[in-house]
This record gives sequence, structure tokens and C-alpha cells, in this order.
Amino acid sequence: MTSSEQRLAEIRGAVPPRRHNARTIAALTGNPGCTRRAVLDGAGVDKPLLAERLGVPARFGQSRFAITRGNAFEARVKADGGAELLRLVAGRLGVPVPAAATWTDLGGGDDPTGRARRSAALLTAALPPGAQPPAAFRADEPFRADEPAALFDHPLLGLEVAGRRVHLEPDLVAARLDGRYHVVEIKSFPVVDGQADPAKLAAAAVQSAVYVLALRELLAARGHDPRLVSHEAVLVCPHDFTNHPVAHLLDVRKQVLVVRRQLDRMDRLDTLLADVPADFTADPGADPAGLAGSLAQVPARYAPDCLASCELAYFCRHEARGQTGVLGRPVREALGGVAEVDVVLALAGGERAADPEQEEAAALLRAAARLRADALGAPA
Repeated sequence: MTSSEQRLAEIRGAVPPRRHNARTIAALTGNPGCTRRAVLDGAGVDKPLLAERLGVPARFGQSRFAITRGNAFEARVKADGGAELLRLVAGRLGVPVPAAATWTDLGGGDDPTGRARRSAALLTAALPPGAQPPAAFRADEPFRADEPAALFDHPLLGLEVAGRRVHLEPDLVAARLDGRYHVVEIKSFPVVDGQADPAKLAAAAVQSAVYVLALRELLAARGHDPRLVSHEAVLVCPHDFTNHPVAHLLDVRKQVLVVRRQLDRMDRLDTLLADVPADFTADPGADPAGLAGSLAQVPARYAPDCLASCELAYFCRHEARGQTGVLGRPVREALGGVAEVDVVLALAGGERAADPEQEEAAALLRAAARLRADALGAPA
């Protein structure tokens, strides 16, 4: 065990390291500037258990009803060997529906390592015919409708997160369609009049990007060009409020870059740990008062978005009371480093002289105060 691994184990305490999945990796991209979260996730801290110990349990997650509905919709879409799913995906990609397709179920089983090996072998064996090595790869290879498609149900992929191998399980990977691999995500939230919930759509895009990145790394590790994995993921959702599925394309190039940057940052935990006090602990078995004091030693970057993705959000929100960050990232960034609400109000009212780095923000605040006073008919 290296010194960094020993340090992370001490931070985590006696609790086994918590494994990441696509949802938790996607959540890492929501607040990349939060040192506290990077350290806790890098150490594999059980944040739900930690939040319970601190008396501020998380209030997000899927309900049992939503999980049941999602499983039923996925089973309906994948029925009959994925015949309707193949038609949906091919139609959305703008290619003819292949005359034949193979369906491989890679789900189930209690041996993740064995499943991952089998998934890797079968996925790479399904390379499009004539796929070229990196130097000769062409992105404009013509599509041949007589080539059988290959559909892989719940393959197990892998990705390195903070030095540990994480297993990831996409809903489906389609191969040999449009000469590429395509990640297919099946979600139970509806698309009404062509529009889906923006937050859920964004989350689906980031999760798909995690799978795209993992699949590209698999191909690259076996000497194949990662560009064989399309940057366009296919999202399948219910149409309106029916159970009828409809497919949409998600361009996840931006999300892939964001995920890669955050994973690279977590791989550099030595740099982050250098600024973490030696007595810092996040052991859920510790005294709650001591835990709260310990967490306060590592800076957080709370924003309202954290409430939907981080188990410690309520703890950090209470801690950030009186800070501009609780009003949202746009407010914090617009105020240019004025961190306290009291200082903001004093600058707006001209009751406090602005420091040199606060002059621009102070001028904007005074202007806003005058406009508000005019609107209310009160003297500025």
C-alpha cells in the first residue's frame, strides 16, 4: 500500500471503500471545483452513511415506483430480442434496419471480473468488418446494410477512478450500425412534444459520456481506434405519457471531455492531499461533532445544484449560510469574489469601502441598488 493509499484509508476509516458507478461518476462533473468532494470520493468515503451520522441525510434518489417503472419500460423496449429497439436505433441513425442482428445478454452473474472479461472479448470481436488500425482509420467508411448488427445487453465495462477499477453497466451497446459502436441509454422519463426535463436530459448525457469513455478506453487498450465509438449516444424514452418508445441522439463530446478532466483531477489526489490537514477524517464511526469540525478543514464549493447530486449537500448548505454561493453559481461568479452576503449588502448601500479587487462588483451592486430604489419609488 502506498503512502497515498494509506492516507485515504485513514480518511475513510473502518468502512470499506464505496464503489463508483456511472451515476456517481456523472455527479463528479457537477461541481468540479469542490475540493471536499474530490477528496471524499477519491478516498471512497461512504457519503450517505456520513450524512446520516451528521444528522443531515440526503433527500434525493429514485423512488421504488420510478425504479419499477424504469425496469418495466426497459423490458418492454428489449422484448423479442431487441427487434423494436434495433428499428428505433437504426431509424434515428438514419441507416437501413439490418436484415439480421445478434443479441447477447451480458447481464447477471456474481463475478464482475469474469463478466468484464467476457464483455471485453465479445465487444472487441464485434468490430465492424474491415475496421482499420488507428493510422488507416477513415470516418467516412460506407454503411453496408447486409452486415448483421450486434446488440449487447448490459455489458460490463471498466474505468479507472482515483486509482481503483470501477465496473460500469450501460443498458445496451449497439455495434455495426453506421460502422460504429453506439451507447444506448434507456430512461423512463417522458419526452413530451419533443421536449424532456432539462435536468434529467443533462444527467443522461453525462452518464452516456461515462460509458462512451469506458468503451473507447477498452478499444484503445486492445489496439483499436477509439473513434470507432460514436460520440452520439442514443437515448430511448417513452413518447409523451404513453409506454411507446422514441429514440433521440445525444451529442456527448463536451461531456466526455468534462468527465475525462475530472477523472484526471482525481488521479492527482497527491496534490489535493498535500493541502488536507493531517488529522482530517471522514470516518462515519467518529463522533458527529468531531466529524463536522474535521470536514470544515477542507474547503467545499456549495451551490444549490449540489442538492440533487451530493449526499453532503445539506451539511454544506448549512455551513455556507450567509455566503453568496447559496444563491447559485451565477451570483457567486458575477460578484467576483465577494463571498459574504453581509459584505454584498454593505457595498450596495455604500456603507463599506470596496477593496481594489471588489471595485467592479461594488459599482455593479450600487447601480443595482439605485435601480431597485427607483423601481420602488424610494430614495437611493
